[in-house]
Amino acid sequence: MDIIERFLNYVSFDTQSSEESNTYPSTLKQLDLLKFLLKELNDLGVEASIDEYGYVIGRIPSNLNKKAKTVALIAHVDTSPDASGKDIKPQIIKDYNGKTIILNCERNIEISPEKFPNLKDKIGDDLIVTDGTTLLGADDKLGVAEIMDFVEFTYNNPDYKHGEIVIVFTPDEEVGDGTKFFDVKKVNAELAYTLDGSKVGEIAFENFNAATAKITINGKSVHPGSAKNKMTNAIEVAFEFNNLLPKYMRPEITENYEGFNHLMHIEGSVEKCFMTFIIRNHDKDIFATQKDDFNSITTFLNKKYGNNTIELKIEDSYYNMREILQEKKEIVDVAIKAIKNNGIEPIIEPIRGGTDGARLTFMGLPCPNLGTGGYNFHGPYEYVSIKEVKIARNIIKDLITEIISL
Repeated sequence: MDIIERFLNYVSFDTQSSEESNTYPSTLKQLDLLKFLLKELNDLGVEASIDEYGYVIGRIPSNLNKKAKTVALIAHVDTSPDASGKDIKPQIIKDYNGKTIILNCERNIEISPEKFPNLKDKIGDDLIVTDGTTLLGADDKLGVAEIMDFVEFTYNNPDYKHGEIVIVFTPDEEVGDGTKFFDVKKVNAELAYTLDGSKVGEIAFENFNAATAKITINGKSVHPGSAKNKMTNAIEVAFEFNNLLPKYMRPEITENYEGFNHLMHIEGSVEKCFMTFIIRNHDKDIFATQKDDFNSITTFLNKKYGNNTIELKIEDSYYNMREILQEKKEIVDVAIKAIKNNGIEPIIEPIRGGTDGARLTFMGLPCPNLGTGGYNFHGPYEYVSIKEVKIARNIIKDLITEIISL
């Protein structure tokens, strides 16, 4: 099957995950695609199964006469809750001319190189875009398609030499639970790669350290007509808390290696107010200082307004995988070589976010992230470069070959 035909088939499945669900997977409709992929793997001669949580795991045995490291290729099937993933209507733009693309005339939705400069590099490429009403689903069905295309390649080319390969498709990455029930021992690989990045040639092996701060502010509600020296307005205290944090560490003014504190949610009344922040930094020490700031502000405001005015709970979410991968440089080096083999200069940039690869790395499965050829994820301006997809497919083949030498 052609890789683009495969991708378009996968995006016809509505696999949007949900942050509001208490089930796993968070939406049962993800299982429709996961079971479909299981059948595809089995039809291609791969021994594969699906577990009670929806993880699909398949194994392609080594065909070498020597020992080689076992590698896992990983992608997630769910799409973001940020935009609809139902009834996706992809459009193919042939030989893109560098001008604004009209996605939807009726709704006046368009994608222009002025607003999305990465389009300027795609002149002459064939592109897949949306109709402006949904996301496209390249995150991460493009990774799924590239892995499945590689599986089909191994099936049709028995002389292609490789070590043992584990194929893993997961649910719920978009809601932060992609590795919640991931069984590293069952996968039983020595290294892995997630195919969940953007521009082909990207290799990401460092990401944010991440935490979430949840704050409850207990105010004192008094009739405003007689509130002097009596009222504590929880809303006002919430504003004060936010303003005591460093203003230069707000996400809208940070980039590259600069961390941030992001106020994601606030709600409440005079009597009680709730705030949620996410805390991010690549640097472990600065990350710790940011969390200390939250504790110091809590102490200060409790002294000012009374004990237990502020209740603070900070939970770490994930850590920078560079901490581990810098000690396993060969895993990154073989990917860089595979990228260069395809005439591309590797793009090494920090992820301003997190990946399942980061969590897996700290779970004992070192796992950098590779680009797939998709752009502008999580919304109607998402698009795919068909040229890059085909290069990504070749990078996987070369990567598996390079791993033999480890």
